[in-house]
Amino acid sequence: MNKFAIAIHGGAGTILRSSMTAEKELNYKKGLEDAIISGEKILSAGGSSLDAVEAAIRSLEDHPLFNAGRGAVFTNDEKNEMDASIMEGKTLMAGAVTGVKNIKNPISLAKTVMQESEHVFLSGLGAMEFAEKMKLEFAPDEYFFVEQRYNQLLQAKETDSITMDHNDSKSTGKDKTGTVGCVALDVHGNLAAGTSTGGMTNKKFGRVGDSPMIGAGTYANNNSCAISCTGHGEFFIRAVVAYDISCLMEYKGLTLKQACDLVVNKKLVAFGGEGGLIAMDANGNIELPFNSEGMYRATKKSGEELFIGIYRD
Repeated sequence: MNKFAIAIHGGAGTILRSSMTAEKELNYKKGLEDAIISGEKILSAGGSSLDAVEAAIRSLEDHPLFNAGRGAVFTNDEKNEMDASIMEGKTLMAGAVTGVKNIKNPISLAKTVMQESEHVFLSGLGAMEFAEKMKLEFAPDEYFFVEQRYNQLLQAKETDSITMDHNDSKSTGKDKTGTVGCVALDVHGNLAAGTSTGGMTNKKFGRVGDSPMIGAGTYANNNSCAISCTGHGEFFIRAVVAYDISCLMEYKGLTLKQACDLVVNKKLVAFGGEGGLIAMDANGNIELPFNSEGMYRATKKSGEELFIGIYRD
């Protein structure tokens, strides 16, 4: 059997040890472990990387500690608006949704857009109408109400700032990071990537970040790599980060590591972009670069031990 590999992230940002209790750190790591195991089970049974990505992200969406699905942050008008995208590397098929509400698992809606419609990207009420037609699971407002998230909104409103869930309460609001994602390689040699988010706390005007944008926050191509990003979305959009890494590999011959280092630690940093990403090439090599203080992340390769990390060490 060929080897498989999977990597996930639960967001990057100002993750300070001083504000992390032992209990909270354990809960974060358990959430990451549960998610990656749900994807690994599919891969180890010969399933597709696309299904593994969906399963891992669904697990993270169901966990209130992560800014996606149930744990999505609140907008300025006290709603939970969610974005998600998914892509598979063999055919370059992709699906994405933005500004959806009450969808229990937005990543599954993105996958359904890819597989059951002639479109790539659906938004708002139209995306939700499509979800109803396809009989996806909805959840009431109460399901998405997480007290910690609501308190973050109240804090942000006090200073009229836009913040994310993985930032210290004393941060300036410029650290806009918080997303979940997964990349995977299956035994058939196919890559896939997916990303899901609740966006920014206190966001206004229907703001959309990089997470649902194919090429910016998510990309997969068997000829190069699979990428899922987490960070200050405006910069990731402007730099077309996910596709940029793929291009550097496919057209300039850079290795996965070289491409990730160039984009995350040089190009993004040069114009103020903060965050990170998870990346995997067709040989199952994994890179987890980030230029913020931390990134919730985990990896698992066939025949190797599970890795879980939050900080740089």
